[in-house]
Amino acid sequence: MTEISDRYRRNADAFAATVAAVPPDRWGAPSPCEEWDARAVVAHVVAGHGIFEGMVDRELAPHPSADDDPAAAFAAVRAQVQAELDDPELADVEFDGFFGRTSFAQAVDRFMSADLVVHRWDLARAAGSDVEIPADEIARILSESESWGDAMRSPGTFGPEVEPPAGADEQTRFLCFLGRRP
Repeated sequence: MTEISDRYRRNADAFAATVAAVPPDRWGAPSPCEEWDARAVVAHVVAGHGIFEGMVDRELAPHPSADDDPAAAFAAVRAQVQAELDDPELADVEFDGFFGRTSFAQAVDRFMSADLVVHRWDLARAAGSDVEIPADEIARILSESESWGDAMRSPGTFGPEVEPPAGADEQTRFLCFLGRRP
C-alpha cells in the first residue's frame, strides 16, 4: 500500500461512518452546499469517483443509486477505487488533467480525498451533527487548494472565502477559506 492508498482509506472510512450516522429523517435536510441536501452530498461524492475513472478510460462498476441507498452507493464506488489504488498498475495510469500530466492515484489524492474530508463535514452538518477534521488533512488540503489559484473559486468548486469569527480555531478558519459558514 502507498501513502495515497492509506490516506484515501482513512478518509473514506470517516466519510462512510458519517454516511452511516445520518438519521433516516435527515437525508432531505439542507447541507452547507447551496441547493444540496444530505443525499445530494453523497451523490456528488459518488459521481466524483466516476469522473476520475473516466479520466483514465475506466468506468465505475454498476452500483446502487445514491438516491435509493446512499450508504450502498458510496460503499460500492469506494471499494472499486480503493482496489485500484492498492494495485500499482491501475493506480499509476497517467492522463493529461486540468493541472497537467498526472496519475489516477495522484488525482484521487488531490481531489477525491479532499472531497471526502470537506463533504464529510457538509454531510455531518446536514445530519445535525459535527465532525472534527484532522489537522494534517486541514494542512494538506489548504496547501493543495492554494495551489489551484483562481480555479478554486470557479463555479462548482468552492464559494467565496468567508471571514472567520475572531478567535476562530484552525478548522473554522479552514472551512471559511473554503467558503463554508461553520
